[in-house]
Amino acid sequence: MWCVYLIECRNGAWYAGITNDLEARYAAHVAGKGARYTRANPPVRLLGSRAFADRSAASKAEHAVKRLPKSKKLAWLAGDQGSV
Repeated sequence: MWCVYLIECRNGAWYAGITNDLEARYAAHVAGKGARYTRANPPVRLLGSRAFADRSAASKAEHAVKRLPKSKKLAWLAGDQGSV
């Protein structure tokens, strides 16, 4: 099972990523061992995640959510299909 997740960063931005182990991936971001972006802009909190059957589907969804305006990203996490 893969998921797309959103993290709120200290600078106010939202970071989107994919993983098959959300707990470990978020811990890596917090420890400064995650993505380059979250090393420079540490996470404040995990906003949520959405599950997908495989890595391919999660990657496509990550790409789509990154193009959404911030105002629609939380609705997307909740499963609102009209937001993508």
